[in-house]
Amino acid sequence: MRKKAARGQQKKDRRGARREEVEILYEEEITALYADADGNIYDAPGIEGLGRSGRDTMPLEVRDLIPLPASADLMFLPERQAVGRDGDGNLCRLPGRAVSALLPAGYTRLALPAFLSEDEANPLPLYGYTAVVLYRGELHAAALYTDENTKWDPANYNTHSLKKLVARVRKDLPNNRIVEQVAGCSLEWHCLTAQNLFYRRWEAGIPVSPACNANCLGCISLQPAECCPSPQERITFRPTVKEVVDVGLYHLQSAPDAIISFGQGCEGEPSLAADTIAAAIREMREVTDKGQININSNAGWTEGIKKIVDAGLDSIRVSIISARDDSYDAYYRASYHMDDVKASIRYALEHGVYVSLNLLFFPGFNDREEEYKAWCDFFTDLPVQMIQIRNLNIDPDVFLETMPPQQGQALGARTFLEKLHAAFPQLVIGSFSHFVES
Repeated sequence: MRKKAARGQQKKDRRGARREEVEILYEEEITALYADADGNIYDAPGIEGLGRSGRDTMPLEVRDLIPLPASADLMFLPERQAVGRDGDGNLCRLPGRAVSALLPAGYTRLALPAFLSEDEANPLPLYGYTAVVLYRGELHAAALYTDENTKWDPANYNTHSLKKLVARVRKDLPNNRIVEQVAGCSLEWHCLTAQNLFYRRWEAGIPVSPACNANCLGCISLQPAECCPSPQERITFRPTVKEVVDVGLYHLQSAPDAIISFGQGCEGEPSLAADTIAAAIREMREVTDKGQININSNAGWTEGIKKIVDAGLDSIRVSIISARDDSYDAYYRASYHMDDVKASIRYALEHGVYVSLNLLFFPGFNDREEEYKAWCDFFTDLPVQMIQIRNLNIDPDVFLETMPPQQGQALGARTFLEKLHAAFPQLVIGSFSHFVES
């Protein structure tokens, strides 16, 4: 809004006021970004920044932009040219690579970065690529803050004291292979759930299974050699019941809001170690009733889930990408199917287990009309307590080439979540596992 000049200065300041108005209008523009070969990021004045939903390039709305979180990372996309829209409404190539934001947990991306791939471009590493632009002179991401949980603030992790804390737990629990595994995950892979064991707080991971009954397209611990590298290394051993119990009691008995979780990024499917987990739960519950015992699972092996539930499981978070059989099968490429997952969830709900879904979210896929309808049917039949929205870490083109073709229109990521919450108001929509009071 242009300032009103004093009467005596009106003629003198008219040009300056006009300049101010132009500057304000410029700041209100959503401006495209691009990066050079050295990773330096530039804006493209006069070129509108765009996003992408599925395969469709689209303009971004101001309401879908938030200031880039301080803990977010920026990266440029190799072999992908940045694009924008000029003043005539035409798509134009920019003189550099597309730029993407990698958001911290708790933020749900609403749009992918827009780009044009070079011929035979190599697959991108497994990250959650988010559109980022310049708005009002600052970097903004196309995202929504979906869960206020300071426990997962990156500022609480990777502190200078971490190495000493790892050494302390190694001394307290000598020769425990689980401790050695999560120590490596903490110091090398910077896994937050692993680090919580050493910080003695909140949710700590206990990996147990090197095997899996699925071959997920975006698996973060095991990928074929010709694909992109995995960001974590899977465990190569099967822990004993004693190793699990020692680590579990160590955490449950001393940590505030203690949660121990089976099913980490560095392992396969934990329910395949059901006998070990069930025996460990029973032994731990003979000693303490403190804390919460959780499993992160694909829930595909119902018999294994039943054993673990019967042993005294408190909560389960089920990894899922779609409520439709064909889409589910295309992504998980598993030895089980959606009906098995539903049977596991039903058994858990019937036995008083808190059930949340780890919904792998991809703009232009999960928010399609056919997906929304399937989710409405799913939640009507299986009233789970929570869904945790997780940005799917994958190359967008690799994902879309694998999944079934789109049938209906995409509602838009924000609209999808709003409609889901309106249809099922009791359903908690967040991003993290919450400590459940017993």
